[in-house]
This record gives sequence, structure tokens and C-alpha cells, in this order.
Amino acid sequence: MTMFATLEEAIDAAREEFLADNPGIEEDDANIEQLNIQKYVMQDGDIMWQAEFFADDGEDGECLPVLTGEAAQAVFDGDYDEIELRQEWLEENTLHEWDEGEFQLEPPLDTEEGQTAADEWDER
Repeated sequence: MTMFATLEEAIDAAREEFLADNPGIEEDDANIEQLNIQKYVMQDGDIMWQAEFFADDGEDGECLPVLTGEAAQAVFDGDYDEIELRQEWLEENTLHEWDEGEFQLEPPLDTEEGQTAADEWDER
């Protein structure tokens, strides 16, 4: 799954991916039951996002479930406020890059690079 610099881009890509994975469904007819999101803090301090939509509630994906039912459908339909959606995100679920392509919930503090990255993340 690809990461995006904005949550809006991640949601748009997730919508496109859902439609591509379900070729018999038109965008207006899609029945979305779950929206999953993941926030990443990269080593350089950049924030990246991933999102995914599912037709069934409770499906496992690469991201964490954030909205279900009508709320997930509204986001799929483009009827959402990105600021409110960002406010729903629990910061303790944010993944931090500690090595290229490897993530954990907290930055490693046992190396000089890890401490520098942690200081950068704390500043955000």
C-alpha cells in the first residue's frame, strides 16, 4: 500500500483502490461499511497517511479501523471534514519510522539517530 502526504490523498486513493478491486460496483452504488486509516511519522519528520475502505465491517487490513457504517460511507462519498477526521485519530496509534520501511509505535531511543528522530517527532 502506498503512503500519501495528505489524508485527503490517501482517502482518494483508497476509494480508487476499492473500486478497482470491485469492478462490478459503480462509485454511486458502493456500500461501504468500514474505513481504516494509518498515520506515519517518517524519520525526516514528514507525516504520511494510508487509508482503505471495506464493504464488510470488521475486515482486517493494513490500517486501523476508524469509522464504520454511515460514517465510513460518508467519507467514501466525499462528505467529510478532514480536520474532524484528523482529530479522531489517536496519536498513540501513530507509527514512527525507525529504519527505512520499518515502523514501530515509538521511536527508538537507544541510538543517537533514534534520539535525534525522537526529538524531531516531539517538535511536531
